[in-house]
Amino acid sequence: MHPIYVVLCRSMLALSLGGNMSTPPIFILVIYDISDDSRRNEMAVALKRLGLTRVQRSAFIGPSSSALVSDVKNVSRRIIDLETDNVQIYPLTQASYNMRIVIGRELFRDDAAAGGYLV
Repeated sequence: MHPIYVVLCRSMLALSLGGNMSTPPIFILVIYDISDDSRRNEMAVALKRLGLTRVQRSAFIGPSSSALVSDVKNVSRRIIDLETDNVQIYPLTQASYNMRIVIGRELFRDDAAAGGYLV
C-alpha cells in the first residue's frame, strides 16, 4: 500500500474546529475533484444528506460546526480514492462570504441577500 499524504493547513483546522480567532467561521465550503463518476455522484448525495447546499457542480456550502467538519471528513475518506481524488474544506467567516463574487447565475438565490457581488 502506498503511503497516504494528507495536507492540512493547521490554521484552517483550528478555524474549522472553533479555535481562537476574531471572527468565527459561519460556513464551510467543501470542494472536490473526484475522477470516477459514481464516486463523484456518491459524494454529492452524501454532502446533500449532511445538509450542505450545492453552489457549483463540485462545491457545497453549509453551516460551520466541528461535527459537520468531522462528518464531511469521514464521508470523504469512505468515498474517495485517496490516491487520485481530492476533497478540501474551507472555513468561511461572514465577512469572507460576503466578499464573494458570483459571475453568472447564483445557484441558491435565497442567500443572495446575505451579501456578495453578482457580476
